[in-house]
Amino acid sequence: MDTILIFDRLDRLEKLLTAHKEVLTFEETCDYTGISRSYLYKLTSSGTIPHSKPNGKMIFFEKRKLNNWLLQNSRKSKAEIENEALRHTFKNRRP
Repeated sequence: MDTILIFDRLDRLEKLLTAHKEVLTFEETCDYTGISRSYLYKLTSSGTIPHSKPNGKMIFFEKRKLNNWLLQNSRKSKAEIENEALRHTFKNRRP
């Protein structure tokens, strides 16, 4: 079997295993979020991203908190804004 194909399959298996974990390591978090190692270090050192250091050395990330952090500051789509405006208009309509 081709070596590249084997590594590709292993990579997909690792991602599947990571998908079911609740706590991620630093490296898994980089893979999961697509954030580079250097930027993730910057985010952890500034306290911007939620993380844990149980023994003061290794850094861990709770997937639920990580997802919440990734999805903060969401932007509404144009359709959502239009629906909200329409609801507001009908709600505040004068008789």
